[in-house]
Amino acid sequence: MSDTLYVVKYTGPFGFIKPWTAVRDSETFSQQFLTPSIVEGIEKKLFPELLAESGQIRKIKRHRLNYQGIDVQQERTWSKGGFCATKEKGVYKTNLGILSRGVMLNPNLYLAFGSEEDADAALRQTVCLCRNEDLLFPESAERFPLEQFEALPGFELLFTHAEQGFKVGHNRFAEGAEMFGELTVTGNPIRE
Repeated sequence: MSDTLYVVKYTGPFGFIKPWTAVRDSETFSQQFLTPSIVEGIEKKLFPELLAESGQIRKIKRHRLNYQGIDVQQERTWSKGGFCATKEKGVYKTNLGILSRGVMLNPNLYLAFGSEEDADAALRQTVCLCRNEDLLFPESAERFPLEQFEALPGFELLFTHAEQGFKVGHNRFAEGAEMFGELTVTGNPIRE
């Protein structure tokens, strides 16, 4: 990798990264790191010409994520198939449920690219961390020496193999292959 990165900073009022184990949990908190499939999904959104190429991240060289705190919000849900209500022994029952979701407040996402052209293309688009309603908007693009990027406070998952890291999920772009990473924390990733 070159000693120069072209970094686009994205910001938004809130963001949520669904933990890969939280399919039916009643209480779940946003992950603090982006998995390889999330980064690849963001890359494919920014560069649709890469949609046909799966299982490899080509343009996003590094990333860093920090935020101001976690806010727990409640969301009403119902099971697949829509709303149902029944009456048993004089009591109405529904398939509605309430889940508590901890979302990041004011996240900053830094995406680092190897070329100024890729950063310029990313600077003209929004991204979402995992859910379509959690939009992050481009704020700035800067040329960073590698040492300056390394000093940015935040969480970053360095993508590894099983022997080097911990399991972070299954890659939807690589036929469900297991994903592994090593979490790095730089400075204080939870901003004042």
